[in-house]
Amino acid sequence: MIDAPIVQLVNGINQLPYCFTLQCCYGHFVYAGQDDPYNLELLPGTDIIARVQYRIAYIAFCIENSDLGRQLINALKEVALIDPENIQFCCAEWVWERQVNSYALQVEPDRLKDKDTAMLDYSEALKIEQIRNKFFVQLENLLHKLPG
Repeated sequence: MIDAPIVQLVNGINQLPYCFTLQCCYGHFVYAGQDDPYNLELLPGTDIIARVQYRIAYIAFCIENSDLGRQLINALKEVALIDPENIQFCCAEWVWERQVNSYALQVEPDRLKDKDTAMLDYSEALKIEQIRNKFFVQLENLLHKLPG
C-alpha cells in the first residue's frame, strides 16, 4: 500500500514511459506514546521524547537505459544534493538482482544508509523530518518538469 502523502507523486512517476516505481515509503516516526509503525503525523513539539525509531523515506525506481532515463537519473542525483549527508541516490544490490536498472532515492543519515530503520535522538529525528518533507516537495517539483 502506498502511503497517502505520496500517492499522487507515485502515480505521476508511474505515468512516465521511461520509469516506474518498485517500492516506496513516506517515512514513519515511532516513539513512546506513538507506536503505530505507519504513523504519518508530524513529530510533536516536545522535549520529553528522547529517542525515535525512524522507518526510512524512499522511492525505488526502475529506469530505462535511454536518453530520457539518463536525464531522470541525473535529476534524481540533484535531488540528493538537498542534503548529501542525509539523502542518498543509490542502487541496492538486492533490488538490482531482482530488477536491473533499479535505483533508490532515500532519506537516511549517511551513517545508517544501509538500514531500513534507525534509532535517532529526538533532535536528529526533527531534522530528518524536515529533510524528508523537503525531499518529497522537490520530487513533486521535478515530476512537473520531466518530459512525459
